[in-house]
Amino acid sequence: MWKKIFGKKHNEEVAGVEAGDIKVEPVAETVEAVQVVEAVEDARDIEVAGAAATVEKPSNVTEKKSIFAKALQKTKGVFGNIFVRVDEELYDDLEEMLVVSDVGMMATDRIVSQLKMRVKAKGISETNDVKNELVDVITEVLGEPPSDEFDKKIILVVGVNGVGKTTTIGKLAQMYKNQGKSVMLAAGDTFRAAATEQLTIWANKVDVPIVKQGEGADSSAVIFDAIGSTKAKGTDVLICDTAGRLHNKKNLMDELEKIARVINREYSEATLEVLLVLDATVGQNALIQAKAFAEVTRVDSIVLTKLDGTAKGGIVIAIKAEQDIPVKYVGIGEKIDDIMIFDPRAFAEGLIM
Repeated sequence: MWKKIFGKKHNEEVAGVEAGDIKVEPVAETVEAVQVVEAVEDARDIEVAGAAATVEKPSNVTEKKSIFAKALQKTKGVFGNIFVRVDEELYDDLEEMLVVSDVGMMATDRIVSQLKMRVKAKGISETNDVKNELVDVITEVLGEPPSDEFDKKIILVVGVNGVGKTTTIGKLAQMYKNQGKSVMLAAGDTFRAAATEQLTIWANKVDVPIVKQGEGADSSAVIFDAIGSTKAKGTDVLICDTAGRLHNKKNLMDELEKIARVINREYSEATLEVLLVLDATVGQNALIQAKAFAEVTRVDSIVLTKLDGTAKGGIVIAIKAEQDIPVKYVGIGEKIDDIMIFDPRAFAEGLIM
């Protein structure tokens, strides 16, 4: 039996939700290059050009390491050349660099103390060996990434406005399509102006159907109708956008609880994932957002966007260490296929080696 999603379980029916109230619009056969610029969205991350690309999955750890090393260039630059000799100064410099790259004090203390113990226990005197131990420590702090095995799946995408939420939905839709999955989108962010229009552009771009209604509509009604269409069509993955009204936690919690009741009642057999989208460029503010969302909703995993555009990539480690929420995907560029399943060891090697 499917477990409840958010907060206290409710038995009330969702008022005003009737099947057929919302149309499932087929996508256009061709879409010209488009650019959506919204004050609350990252225009750089919204620009899409050309036909949908095929996602090329890195085939091994070496290739993944290379991709992460490229994406983490700005973060790695913070470290400079601190691995000169194995002494107390190395640990002091490492601690400083980890904090500067937004790893956070909790994770930094844990990493440096564990590294010291390992180096001493193993009698390590070469800096390259210290690097290898540091990679191992960071990998262990990050833990294993969550699996993605399912029959039918609903993904609730949450996050504040401006973090690249809409773009991430489009990238995820393309990723699942490339895996041979059928995908549908639900425009559940009916609060923000132009949110539905932006998601429709991505639906057209990726060539997947979208369920939507007008601005100000009941989000749970959109999800209700999307579930009905998903079940009727046998769709594998339903990706639902949600409003990012974190400044009003009560409204956000009420809305997510209402959506939860709809999913629990209408499609309890589906695997649910609540995916939080965070912007890596804001550093510790991303950790604050993760804490705030965790207070109002269940969060299963995280998508960290714009990892290639920041020197604060250490926030990946801070989030896992302090909130115990795993990073599942990372955005590493502007193109539709610039999203990767997060690999902790490849990330650690790309950052340190």
